[in-house]
Amino acid sequence: MRHVIALDVGGTGMKAALVGADGTVLHEARRPTGRERGPEAVVAAILDFAEALRAHGRAAYGEPAAAAGVAVPGVVDETTGTAVYAANLGWRDIPLRALLAERLAGGPGDTAGRPFPVALGHDVRTGGLAEGRLGAGRGADRFLFLGLGTGIAGAIGIDGRIEAGAHGCAGEIGHIVVRPGGPACGCGGAGCLETLASAAAVSRAWAAACGDPSADAAGCARAVAAGDERARAVWRDAVGALTDGLVTGITLLDPRLVIVGGGLAEAGDTLFVPLRAAVRDRLTFQQEPHIVPAALGDTAGCLGAGLLAWDLLSAEVTA
Repeated sequence: MRHVIALDVGGTGMKAALVGADGTVLHEARRPTGRERGPEAVVAAILDFAEALRAHGRAAYGEPAAAAGVAVPGVVDETTGTAVYAANLGWRDIPLRALLAERLAGGPGDTAGRPFPVALGHDVRTGGLAEGRLGAGRGADRFLFLGLGTGIAGAIGIDGRIEAGAHGCAGEIGHIVVRPGGPACGCGGAGCLETLASAAAVSRAWAAACGDPSADAAGCARAVAAGDERARAVWRDAVGALTDGLVTGITLLDPRLVIVGGGLAEAGDTLFVPLRAAVRDRLTFQQEPHIVPAALGDTAGCLGAGLLAWDLLSAEVTA
Protein backbone atom coordinates (compact mmCIF):
# COMPACT_ATOMS: atom_id res chain seq x y z
CA MET A 1 0.00 0.00 0.00
CA ARG A 2 1.52 3.32 -1.08
CA HIS A 3 2.01 5.68 1.87
CA VAL A 4 4.07 8.57 3.22
CA ILE A 5 5.63 9.45 6.57
CA ALA A 6 4.06 12.43 8.37
CA LEU A 7 5.92 13.86 11.36
CA ASP A 8 4.88 16.82 13.53
CA VAL A 9 7.65 18.00 15.87
CA GLY A 10 6.59 19.98 18.94
CA GLY A 11 8.49 21.50 21.81
CA THR A 12 8.39 18.38 23.98
CA GLY A 13 6.84 15.63 21.85
CA MET A 14 6.52 14.36 18.30
CA LYS A 15 3.34 13.04 16.66
CA ALA A 16 3.70 10.85 13.60
CA ALA A 17 1.61 8.87 11.14
CA LEU A 18 1.82 6.81 7.99
CA VAL A 19 -0.73 8.27 5.58
CA GLY A 20 -2.21 6.65 2.49
CA ALA A 21 -2.85 8.40 -0.82
CA ASP A 22 -6.52 8.96 0.05
CA GLY A 23 -5.63 10.59 3.37
CA THR A 24 -6.27 7.50 5.47
CA VAL A 25 -4.11 7.33 8.59
CA LEU A 26 -2.64 3.83 8.54
CA HIS A 27 -0.46 4.01 11.64
CA GLU A 28 0.10 6.52 14.46
CA ALA A 29 2.90 6.90 16.97
CA ARG A 30 4.34 9.41 19.44
CA ARG A 31 7.77 9.98 20.96
CA PRO A 32 9.41 12.67 23.12
CA THR A 33 11.79 15.11 21.46
CA GLY A 34 14.42 14.75 24.17
CA ARG A 35 15.05 18.49 24.12
CA GLU A 36 16.42 18.40 27.68
CA ARG A 37 19.50 16.75 26.16
CA GLY A 38 20.11 19.59 23.71
CA PRO A 39 19.40 20.33 20.02
CA GLU A 40 21.66 17.57 18.70
CA ALA A 41 19.62 15.04 20.64
CA VAL A 42 16.40 16.45 19.16
CA VAL A 43 17.74 16.08 15.63
CA ALA A 44 18.85 12.52 16.40
CA ALA A 45 15.40 11.71 17.82
CA ILE A 46 13.70 13.00 14.66
CA LEU A 47 15.96 10.96 12.39
CA ASP A 48 15.54 7.81 14.49
CA PHE A 49 11.76 8.21 14.59
CA ALA A 50 11.52 8.70 10.83
CA GLU A 51 13.68 5.64 10.21
CA ALA A 52 11.53 3.55 12.57
CA LEU A 53 8.38 4.70 10.79
CA ARG A 54 9.84 3.75 7.44
CA ALA A 55 10.78 0.31 8.73
CA HIS A 56 7.27 -0.18 10.11
CA GLY A 57 5.70 0.77 6.79
CA ARG A 58 7.93 -1.62 4.87
CA ALA A 59 7.10 -4.48 7.24
CA ALA A 60 3.37 -3.75 7.47
CA TYR A 61 2.51 -2.80 3.90
CA GLY A 62 5.14 -4.53 1.79
CA GLU A 63 6.85 -1.38 0.52
CA PRO A 64 8.75 1.57 1.97
CA ALA A 65 7.21 5.02 2.33
CA ALA A 66 7.24 7.03 -0.87
CA ALA A 67 8.13 10.34 0.81
CA ALA A 68 8.17 12.15 4.15
CA GLY A 69 6.65 15.41 5.32
CA VAL A 70 7.96 17.02 8.50
CA ALA A 71 6.56 20.04 10.37
CA VAL A 72 8.79 21.86 12.86
CA PRO A 73 8.39 24.99 15.00
CA GLY A 74 10.25 28.28 14.68
CA VAL A 75 11.65 29.89 11.55
CA VAL A 76 11.75 27.48 8.61
CA ASP A 77 13.23 27.98 5.14
CA GLU A 78 11.05 25.60 3.15
CA THR A 79 12.98 26.25 -0.10
CA THR A 80 16.33 25.05 1.26
CA GLY A 81 14.83 22.62 3.76
CA THR A 82 16.50 24.33 6.70
CA ALA A 83 15.21 24.59 10.27
CA VAL A 84 16.58 28.10 10.76
CA TYR A 85 15.75 28.77 14.41
CA ALA A 86 13.51 27.43 17.17
CA ALA A 87 13.78 28.86 20.67
CA ASN A 88 11.96 25.96 22.29
CA LEU A 89 14.25 23.36 20.68
CA GLY A 90 17.47 25.38 20.86
CA TRP A 91 18.57 24.78 17.29
CA ARG A 92 19.87 27.03 14.53
CA ASP A 93 20.42 26.39 10.82
CA ILE A 94 19.78 22.64 10.82
CA PRO A 95 19.71 21.18 7.25
CA LEU A 96 16.93 18.87 8.34
CA ARG A 97 15.60 17.97 4.90
CA ALA A 98 19.04 16.84 3.74
CA LEU A 99 19.66 14.90 6.94
CA LEU A 100 16.33 13.08 6.65
CA ALA A 101 16.81 12.37 2.94
CA GLU A 102 20.20 10.81 3.70
CA ARG A 103 18.90 8.73 6.62
CA LEU A 104 15.86 7.45 4.73
CA ALA A 105 17.54 6.70 1.39
CA GLY A 106 18.30 3.15 0.31
CA GLY A 107 17.12 -0.16 1.66
CA PRO A 108 14.93 -2.95 0.26
CA GLY A 109 12.39 -1.77 -2.27
CA ASP A 110 14.27 1.41 -3.20
CA THR A 111 15.79 2.28 -6.53
CA ALA A 112 19.56 2.48 -6.22
CA GLY A 113 20.76 6.06 -5.97
CA ARG A 114 17.25 7.52 -5.75
CA PRO A 115 17.14 10.54 -3.43
CA PHE A 116 14.42 10.17 -0.85
CA PRO A 117 11.78 12.91 -1.18
CA VAL A 118 11.37 15.02 1.98
CA ALA A 119 9.25 18.14 2.49
CA LEU A 120 9.96 20.42 5.45
CA GLY A 121 7.36 22.88 6.71
CA HIS A 122 6.55 25.31 9.51
CA ASP A 123 4.30 23.72 12.13
CA VAL A 124 1.53 26.34 12.13
CA ARG A 125 1.55 26.79 8.35
CA THR A 126 1.38 23.01 8.01
CA GLY A 127 -1.54 22.87 10.43
CA GLY A 128 -3.19 25.62 8.42
CA LEU A 129 -2.74 23.57 5.26
CA ALA A 130 -4.60 20.67 6.85
CA GLU A 131 -7.39 22.91 8.16
CA GLY A 132 -7.73 24.48 4.71
CA ARG A 133 -8.00 21.24 2.79
CA LEU A 134 -9.49 18.82 5.33
CA GLY A 135 -10.91 20.88 8.18
CA ALA A 136 -12.73 24.12 8.92
CA GLY A 137 -11.40 25.89 5.82
CA ARG A 138 -12.34 23.24 3.30
CA GLY A 139 -13.58 24.98 0.14
CA ALA A 140 -12.49 28.49 1.23
CA ASP A 141 -10.44 30.35 -1.37
CA ARG A 142 -8.81 32.74 1.13
CA PHE A 143 -8.45 32.20 4.86
CA LEU A 144 -6.30 33.14 7.83
CA PHE A 145 -5.49 30.37 10.30
CA LEU A 146 -4.54 31.49 13.81
CA GLY A 147 -2.92 29.21 16.38
CA LEU A 148 -3.33 30.43 19.97
CA GLY A 149 -1.00 28.29 22.04
CA THR A 150 2.17 28.96 23.99
CA GLY A 151 2.74 31.62 21.36
CA ILE A 152 0.67 32.90 18.47
CA ALA A 153 1.34 32.26 14.80
CA GLY A 154 -0.74 32.30 11.65
CA ALA A 155 -1.03 30.76 8.22
CA ILE A 156 -2.30 32.49 5.09
CA GLY A 157 -4.33 30.19 2.86
CA ILE A 158 -4.84 31.07 -0.80
CA ASP A 159 -6.50 28.68 -3.26
CA GLY A 160 -5.49 25.50 -1.46
CA ARG A 161 -1.90 26.47 -0.67
CA ILE A 162 -0.21 28.21 2.24
CA GLU A 163 1.86 31.32 1.63
CA ALA A 164 5.38 31.01 3.08
CA GLY A 165 6.59 34.50 2.15
CA ALA A 166 9.87 35.60 0.63
CA HIS A 167 11.88 34.65 3.74
CA GLY A 168 9.74 31.93 5.33
CA CYS A 169 8.08 34.27 7.84
CA ALA A 170 4.63 34.88 6.37
CA GLY A 171 1.80 34.68 8.87
CA GLU A 172 3.76 35.61 12.00
CA ILE A 173 0.84 37.63 13.34
CA GLY A 174 1.92 36.93 16.91
CA HIS A 175 4.67 39.51 16.46
CA ILE A 176 2.46 42.37 15.37
CA VAL A 177 2.93 45.05 18.02
CA VAL A 178 -0.50 45.76 19.51
CA ARG A 179 0.64 47.51 22.71
CA PRO A 180 3.74 49.65 22.03
CA GLY A 181 6.06 49.55 25.03
CA GLY A 182 4.22 46.53 26.42
CA PRO A 183 5.65 43.25 27.75
CA ALA A 184 8.99 42.09 26.38
CA CYS A 185 8.71 39.40 23.71
CA GLY A 186 11.10 36.56 22.96
CA CYS A 187 11.55 37.97 19.46
CA GLY A 188 13.25 41.05 20.93
CA GLY A 189 10.24 43.34 20.55
CA ALA A 190 7.79 44.65 23.12
CA GLY A 191 4.01 44.59 23.18
CA CYS A 192 3.70 41.82 20.58
CA LEU A 193 0.33 40.13 20.27
CA GLU A 194 1.55 36.81 21.67
CA THR A 195 2.75 38.46 24.90
CA LEU A 196 -0.86 39.49 25.61
CA ALA A 197 -3.28 37.07 23.98
CA SER A 198 -1.61 33.65 23.79
CA ALA A 199 -2.68 30.85 26.11
CA ALA A 200 0.61 31.33 27.96
CA ALA A 201 -0.03 35.08 28.37
CA VAL A 202 -3.56 34.51 29.69
CA SER A 203 -2.21 31.89 32.11
CA ARG A 204 0.36 34.35 33.46
CA ALA A 205 -2.18 37.16 33.82
CA TRP A 206 -4.77 34.95 35.50
CA ALA A 207 -2.20 33.45 37.89
CA ALA A 208 -1.22 36.97 38.94
CA ALA A 209 -4.84 38.11 39.28
CA CYS A 210 -6.03 35.18 41.39
CA GLY A 211 -2.83 34.63 43.33
CA ASP A 212 -2.45 30.98 42.31
CA PRO A 213 0.86 30.26 40.49
CA SER A 214 -0.60 27.05 39.03
CA ALA A 215 -3.62 28.80 37.44
CA ASP A 216 -3.87 28.52 33.67
CA ALA A 217 -5.84 29.83 30.69
CA ALA A 218 -8.37 27.00 30.83
CA GLY A 219 -9.08 27.84 34.45
CA CYS A 220 -9.44 31.50 33.53
CA ALA A 221 -12.03 30.61 30.87
CA ARG A 222 -13.98 28.55 33.40
CA ALA A 223 -13.87 31.44 35.88
CA VAL A 224 -15.11 33.82 33.17
CA ALA A 225 -18.07 31.54 32.51
CA ALA A 226 -18.75 31.43 36.26
CA GLY A 227 -18.85 35.22 36.47
CA ASP A 228 -15.54 35.92 38.25
CA GLU A 229 -14.82 39.63 37.68
CA ARG A 230 -11.05 39.19 38.01
CA ALA A 231 -11.12 36.57 35.28
CA ARG A 232 -13.37 38.72 33.12
CA ALA A 233 -10.89 41.60 33.33
CA VAL A 234 -8.02 39.32 32.26
CA TRP A 235 -10.15 37.89 29.44
CA ARG A 236 -11.23 41.36 28.22
CA ASP A 237 -7.61 42.46 27.97
CA ALA A 238 -6.65 39.34 26.01
CA VAL A 239 -9.63 39.55 23.65
CA GLY A 240 -8.95 43.26 23.12
CA ALA A 241 -5.35 42.60 22.14
CA LEU A 242 -6.38 39.68 19.94
CA THR A 243 -8.96 41.87 18.22
CA ASP A 244 -6.36 44.54 17.45
CA GLY A 245 -4.00 41.98 15.92
CA LEU A 246 -6.77 40.26 14.02
CA VAL A 247 -8.17 43.49 12.56
CA THR A 248 -4.68 44.28 11.26
CA GLY A 249 -4.54 40.83 9.64
CA ILE A 250 -8.01 41.24 8.14
CA THR A 251 -7.13 44.67 6.75
CA LEU A 252 -3.97 43.37 5.09
CA LEU A 253 -5.21 40.01 3.82
CA ASP A 254 -8.98 40.40 3.29
CA PRO A 255 -9.71 36.74 4.19
CA ARG A 256 -13.11 35.18 3.66
CA LEU A 257 -12.60 33.02 6.74
CA VAL A 258 -10.60 33.21 9.99
CA ILE A 259 -9.93 29.84 11.62
CA VAL A 260 -8.84 29.93 15.26
CA GLY A 261 -7.15 26.92 16.84
CA GLY A 262 -4.80 26.10 19.69
CA GLY A 263 -5.37 25.80 23.42
CA LEU A 264 -7.19 29.11 23.87
CA ALA A 265 -9.75 28.21 21.20
CA GLU A 266 -10.89 25.31 23.40
CA ALA A 267 -12.75 27.92 25.48
CA GLY A 268 -15.43 27.83 22.77
CA ASP A 269 -18.11 30.52 22.99
CA THR A 270 -16.33 32.13 25.93
CA LEU A 271 -13.75 33.21 23.35
CA PHE A 272 -15.64 33.30 20.08
CA VAL A 273 -18.71 35.31 21.14
CA PRO A 274 -16.80 38.36 22.47
CA LEU A 275 -14.11 38.07 19.77
CA ARG A 276 -16.63 38.14 16.91
CA ALA A 277 -18.45 41.08 18.50
CA ALA A 278 -15.22 43.03 19.09
CA VAL A 279 -13.98 42.47 15.54
CA ARG A 280 -17.36 43.50 14.13
CA ASP A 281 -17.27 46.72 16.16
CA ARG A 282 -13.75 47.58 15.01
CA LEU A 283 -14.18 47.04 11.28
CA THR A 284 -15.02 50.03 9.08
CA PHE A 285 -14.68 49.50 5.32
CA GLN A 286 -13.38 45.93 5.67
CA GLN A 287 -15.65 42.98 4.95
CA GLU A 288 -16.27 40.91 8.06
CA PRO A 289 -14.92 37.36 7.69
CA HIS A 290 -16.49 34.33 9.31
CA ILE A 291 -14.55 33.53 12.50
CA VAL A 292 -14.73 29.81 13.27
CA PRO A 293 -12.96 27.28 15.50
CA ALA A 294 -10.45 24.87 14.00
CA ALA A 295 -11.80 21.39 13.33
CA LEU A 296 -8.77 19.08 13.46
CA GLY A 297 -7.37 19.75 16.93
CA ASP A 298 -3.84 18.55 17.62
CA THR A 299 -3.89 16.25 14.59
CA ALA A 300 -3.67 19.18 12.16
CA GLY A 301 0.13 19.38 12.09
CA CYS A 302 0.56 15.67 11.41
CA LEU A 303 -2.14 15.59 8.73
CA GLY A 304 -0.61 18.68 7.14
CA ALA A 305 2.82 17.03 7.10
CA GLY A 306 1.26 14.14 5.19
CA LEU A 307 -0.20 16.61 2.68
CA LEU A 308 3.24 18.19 2.23
CA ALA A 309 4.67 14.78 1.37
CA TRP A 310 1.93 13.94 -1.14
CA ASP A 311 2.20 17.41 -2.69
CA LEU A 312 5.92 16.87 -3.14
CA LEU A 313 5.32 13.58 -4.95
CA SER A 314 2.66 15.20 -7.17
CA ALA A 315 5.09 17.99 -8.06
CA GLU A 316 7.76 15.45 -9.00
CA VAL A 317 5.31 13.64 -11.31
CA THR A 318 4.26 16.94 -12.93
CA ALA A 319 7.87 17.96 -13.42
